Amino acid sequence: MDKKRIVITGLGVISSIGIGKDAFTENIFKGFSGIKPITSFDSAAFEVKTAGEISNFTPEAILGPKGLRTLDRSIKLIACAAKLALNDSRLEISEANSRDTGIAVGATFGSLSSICDFDKEALTEGVRYVNPALFPNTVINSPASQVSIKFNIKGFNITVSTGFSASLDALNYAADALRNDRVKIALCGGVEEFCIQEFLGFYKAGCLTDSRGLILGEGAGILVLEELNSALARKAKIYAELLGFGSAIQDFKKSMRLSLEEAGLTPEKIDYIGSAANSAGEFSASEAKAIEGLFGEKAKSIPISSIKPLVGELFSASGSLQACAAISAIEKQAVPPALLNQAGAFKIENVLINAGGKTGSNSSLIISKFKGY
Repeated sequence: MDKKRIVITGLGVISSIGIGKDAFTENIFKGFSGIKPITSFDSAAFEVKTAGEISNFTPEAILGPKGLRTLDRSIKLIACAAKLALNDSRLEISEANSRDTGIAVGATFGSLSSICDFDKEALTEGVRYVNPALFPNTVINSPASQVSIKFNIKGFNITVSTGFSASLDALNYAADALRNDRVKIALCGGVEEFCIQEFLGFYKAGCLTDSRGLILGEGAGILVLEELNSALARKAKIYAELLGFGSAIQDFKKSMRLSLEEAGLTPEKIDYIGSAANSAGEFSASEAKAIEGLFGEKAKSIPISSIKPLVGELFSASGSLQACAAISAIEKQAVPPALLNQAGAFKIENVLINAGGKTGSNSSLIISKFKGY
């Protein structure tokens, strides 16, 4: 039996360089940076004073004014990305197709601020006086679950918390569910919000810097995946095809090799690499070494870039936004200019995306230009 083909039919992006795929794409190719002075808390006492914060974020403009009061920032970010993705795919979720639609979200720190605020109120006011309406925000599956509730998604509801690779892992989970006929449509991606608790965790661990090292960001990316026949039946626009996935612990060479094997491609067929490149010295060096080991001489000429110099380290959400950038590269037949080696116009059919970090889980995803049957 032939393997079912999974295509991408919608994109929703909330980022520090643009709200929506069009603004996001335009600013990527302009090389516009979303890294700016921190405003969500006073950073005067810290050596690091910048981050990829999202300015002028008004979820009411996307979701409407109702039902937002008790939702935290991470939920609002991913719900807005989901709404934009649904709009972009011209997809309506109704009772007729709600059980054929699923959602998979990569999130690791999504509830951190809510947990801290909830616990602080319990400690200062007493547990009997904590607002119970805020409790749902304190569980890690709250972003995916709230999106499921808001948009009537009843197929499956999965949260993936594998750290840096979480959103690519969520895309793979969704693709497998589609291939196994669990659903016909899947929303998948990742989210992280920027907050002082996350900042302090990385800062005190010595991982952050304004010059060398991680610069944190925030954002959400949602991709709509469908089995090809479903997309064709509703005459959906097809952005690209998801061909291969691989995952390994602290071994990018293996994760890339596995993704190539699943896609049925050789390294020579990869036209562009979206790098994990999170500026964590040893890790970035290990990714570069893995690319050199797998691609050989081609590693010297293949265009490699990352969106992280523009948006910061988005942790669980990074892979989903890098995937959106890869689709933009395929559409424009050009490489985003935030490059590790070269820029310009290229023939781009197959893009390999890496996501991973010091937490150990490394994943690679191959997205390709849709070529029809």
